[in-house]
Amino acid sequence: MSVSEAELVALFDKVGLAEKKTKEIVKNKKVSQSLYEILSNESPKDQLFDEKKLALLHQLAVESKGAEIPQRELVTAAILDGRLKTNLQITEGVKYVKENEANSTNAGLNEAAGVGIELSEADVKAEISKWMADNKEEVESKRYSMVPRVLGEAKKLPSLKWAAPSLFKPIIDGLFLETLGPKDERDVVKKEKKKKEPAADKKTKAAPEPERSMFSEGFLGELHKAGDQPQMYPELIKGHLEFTKGKVFTRFPPEPNGFLHIGHSKAIMVNFGYAKYHGGNCYLRFDDTNPEAEEEVYFNSIKDMVDWLGFEPWKITYSSDYFDELYELAEKLIEVGKAYVCHCTPEQVKINRGLKADGTLGGERKGCDEREASVEENLKKFRMMKNGEYAVGEATLRMKQDLTSPSPQMWDLVAYRVLNAPHHRSGDKWKIYPTYDFTHCLVDSFENISHSLCTTEFRLSRESYEWLCDVLHVYRPAQREYGRLNITGTVLSKRKIAKLVNEKYVRGWNDPRLYTLEAIRRRGVPPGAILSFINTLGVTTSTTNIQVVRFDSAVRAFLDQTTPRLMMVLDPLEIVVDNVADDFEESIEIPYKPGKGGEVFGSRTIKFGKYIYIDRSDFREESSKEYFRLAPGQPVGLMKVPYNVSFKSLEKDANGNIVRVHVNYDNTEAKKPKTFIQWVPKVDAIKVKQVRIYNQLFHSENPAAHPDGYLKDVNPNSEEIIEGALIERPFEEIKAKSPLNIEIPGSEFNIKERKGLETVRFQALRVGYFCVDADSTEDELVLNRIVTLKEDSAKD
Repeated sequence: MSVSEAELVALFDKVGLAEKKTKEIVKNKKVSQSLYEILSNESPKDQLFDEKKLALLHQLAVESKGAEIPQRELVTAAILDGRLKTNLQITEGVKYVKENEANSTNAGLNEAAGVGIELSEADVKAEISKWMADNKEEVESKRYSMVPRVLGEAKKLPSLKWAAPSLFKPIIDGLFLETLGPKDERDVVKKEKKKKEPAADKKTKAAPEPERSMFSEGFLGELHKAGDQPQMYPELIKGHLEFTKGKVFTRFPPEPNGFLHIGHSKAIMVNFGYAKYHGGNCYLRFDDTNPEAEEEVYFNSIKDMVDWLGFEPWKITYSSDYFDELYELAEKLIEVGKAYVCHCTPEQVKINRGLKADGTLGGERKGCDEREASVEENLKKFRMMKNGEYAVGEATLRMKQDLTSPSPQMWDLVAYRVLNAPHHRSGDKWKIYPTYDFTHCLVDSFENISHSLCTTEFRLSRESYEWLCDVLHVYRPAQREYGRLNITGTVLSKRKIAKLVNEKYVRGWNDPRLYTLEAIRRRGVPPGAILSFINTLGVTTSTTNIQVVRFDSAVRAFLDQTTPRLMMVLDPLEIVVDNVADDFEESIEIPYKPGKGGEVFGSRTIKFGKYIYIDRSDFREESSKEYFRLAPGQPVGLMKVPYNVSFKSLEKDANGNIVRVHVNYDNTEAKKPKTFIQWVPKVDAIKVKQVRIYNQLFHSENPAAHPDGYLKDVNPNSEEIIEGALIERPFEEIKAKSPLNIEIPGSEFNIKERKGLETVRFQALRVGYFCVDADSTEDELVLNRIVTLKEDSAKD
């Protein structure tokens, strides 16, 4: 029976198919005919289906391709009652009824389609681990380039035929991280640059399209919906949902023991941005469980950086807010037989875990002597720990996990350690402090986090995270891991940066050559540029290693759309216009940004008179065919000045240096020059105390790989200081109006910045993008170069 397109659309709409999906399906006559028959003849009448079941019914129609399949209704019923959950099951189910036709039965269908076969994450991991062990040599030699191959081979394994497809990639990523460690330069594949597409006709150019959002695609686009977090005890989700009302709840949980760096900007954006995108909430939670390393300056800086990037925490909390609750759960863990007080030294713990002196596995794993102590004994000792009756290192509370597990995260992790140090918030109350492994998942649970998003270095921690929540019978948040962001050609380690600071290689933690967020802000990089850059990279489970030049390119593109243009001469050369009177003055109006869209910046008026400055590089004593700027016999145009100037004479000092050039103003003949150069009127010039030109701090892409250590890779010319530069007077107008907060059409990252020296940004024509440095005063102006005008400039 053939049906009209109108009938198809009416039925598809009635069962709940989205309009866009309906249009797509109707284009294929065979598939749409099959889907119509499935919905009309094999499904309950007038019923709305959820999105997942509709997708599976559509897949059944795709498998049918318009053909009549006897007993297909068995497959349809199995989809509707939830027995068939994947496309593979549908494929095998259709294959079964085709082969057996009238002899098909529900029992036969169930067997053919793997109904009831449930493979856990541990089952899948064990099978993939076995394959990787059998192919160990190839995995170790080809490293991360083997991931696609392993993924393909894993899906072919008969034992994993019915495993959930979503399990494979995270497990494989975790196994590679466990086997090979994080990605390094051996795993970076350089891609060829794509050819630029021809520019569209300006007259027909459409309005800018919104940027693609990393929150709706890739890793973040595939995350579970709030409320769908798996639970060992399903009843626990009820209380969670009563609190969240089904909203997304995330958290950004930094340790306040150092300044944030560029990698943290991705974590901030992922957690705050994902919650914001879904109309949810994000906590800023300080993981303050190590008072010895925490300082107030770090707390303040972290709050400031989150605000600078345009995000506002739903609440600011501290792990220390929950110290009492955590302690109570630690006692509960002892009471249920899942924790014990251990007196082993760190060396003994390693030996018991089967670790050799070099950190490699090789010995037998076994529990320590205290592992089987009674609940009463462990409670007594733990309370002694709390009361300060043990010295630092003399006792720890360890979780009693699974020493037979292949995961180190299950080898009896430490939950509490003795640390007789005052805490910035709780004072001298505590003599013991919880560890990250104990604290993080439980505070996530207390705060009803729906998506505990962290980097892949914590992938292995997911098992212990879930174990602890389940053992204590508390709501279990869903931890999911994404790849971190690294910038090559620099160092991000707190320890390494501290050495650079302490040994005076840089001015401080906010030195513009570093990639701490404080340093990036001081250099003048707009927060919107960082967010736009991360958005273009997207979020995956692989670590993203980005070259500095690529980051600079993204910053340059952002500044090009959001900063005004000014004229600045780095090496001023005085020009005297001989053929005009001393009081000659001509008003020149110049837009702050030429071209379409530049009208939002407005314009300024500067005075062209008898005395001006040009850059010394814009004049030569001898002319040549290749040189288009000012020279004897080579007139030149001055930006927006109506007529050219031509060389007349020059003056030199006793050392033969040119100190002044005399020109004529060719105002009797309008002639197009070969080029225009920038200039600054002498009467209105602003003197710049220092222009700081920043180059890469290190010579190589991987400073840590230097045989003599990363300090030997430091570039001694990473900072060039130019004194005596001049800038046109309208700079003061830009300074007064800053931050300009010019919006980029179509961007979701138009951050409204608060006023600061670094928000005074401009493009110095032919020189680069600049901002005012923190060392500036009312009387002395210091400028930082943010980035060059072109990528090639960085290589010169």
